[in-house]
Amino acid sequence: MIPKEIEMDYVRVIDKAELPQNKMIIVVVDGKEVLLANVDDSYYAIINKCTHAGGSLAQGVLEGSIVTCPRHGARFDVKTGKAVGEAKIGFIKMKVKDEESCMVKVEGTDIMVGIP
Repeated sequence: MIPKEIEMDYVRVIDKAELPQNKMIIVVVDGKEVLLANVDDSYYAIINKCTHAGGSLAQGVLEGSIVTCPRHGARFDVKTGKAVGEAKIGFIKMKVKDEESCMVKVEGTDIMVGIP
């Protein structure tokens, strides 16, 4: 079986110099907003939309590999897209679904994101 990353097309989104360590940025890939994060000089991408209420994850806070949605506090691991914390409205906690992750590779100084 051919690995998934070989089967897909990649698009250049930014130069490595444009994304400092432990920061994140929104890029557009195939018409979708993608959150691209630099975690300790490794690059990860997930769809930039909280699965709870649609908030922009890029407006949240990145701590390590965990991004927190600014709307209701749902938390996602940017390495996998996995939801690691519930959304909260007042005292009510709500489970959230995992977010779609995207393949990322670096060629020279170019950061490339896979188009599924």
